[in-house]
Amino acid sequence: MAIKKCVNIDCLYTEIPFLDRFQAAKDDGFESIEFWSWPNRDLDAIKEAAEKAGIVIAGFNGDEDGGFSLVDPDDMEDYLEFLKKSIAAAKKIGALSLTIHSNALGEGGIVANHYDNLSDTVKLCSMYRTLVEAAKLAEENEIQLNLEILNVHVDHVGNFLKSTQMAAEVIRLIGSPNLRVLYDIYHMQINEGRVCDTIAEYLDAIGHFHIADVPGRHEPGTGELNYPNIIKKLEELGYDGRVGAELFPAKDTETAVKAILSIF
Repeated sequence: MAIKKCVNIDCLYTEIPFLDRFQAAKDDGFESIEFWSWPNRDLDAIKEAAEKAGIVIAGFNGDEDGGFSLVDPDDMEDYLEFLKKSIAAAKKIGALSLTIHSNALGEGGIVANHYDNLSDTVKLCSMYRTLVEAAKLAEENEIQLNLEILNVHVDHVGNFLKSTQMAAEVIRLIGSPNLRVLYDIYHMQINEGRVCDTIAEYLDAIGHFHIADVPGRHEPGTGELNYPNIIKKLEELGYDGRVGAELFPAKDTETAVKAILSIF
């Protein structure tokens, strides 16, 4: 099966109203969409827009609006309670997954708390413990959780989870089919490089990809990444899941979409 093309409609198609973006994405050839925040959205209207367009809702952020962190042991109960609400929202609109993060994110994706008062050991153990319970919720509700690694040099200074190895090894230890890594190629190029080698090493733990070029977080072809080769590598490895364009057009959505589709 071919790779499924996905697009984040919170950063593309922003020239038109939010509910019109579902049909626009479908018309451009995307199989699915994702977006960021859900509490401020009309879920009934979203479900209707997706069904009318005949497009899949791949997912949205499951923890960003809660203000709680996986790495804070005092947040475990509150984190899971908010996650339950996000799961209910996902099931209401038929979304397939939720994206989750190690740290709570504020306006513009700024890491709300760096937790400099906690050791890395405490952060890691807290994240693991909470993810075990989160995975149980995901399994019970038949939804996928994608744990996203973020870059800590440009967009998310202070985020704890910054390496593919750590994320993948935690996912492997927990061993839930409903908990996977979200590998954002933009973030990982900034943090680590070696994109193709890393994907090959940890593909078994990866459930979703995001793409954007570096620097700038724009469409493929605007920066240093060779996206046609990266997509070719995914195909060689047999990946047939979703690759989501989570990027900001350098000029406009129309130009960006042409560049995105050209790499497949």
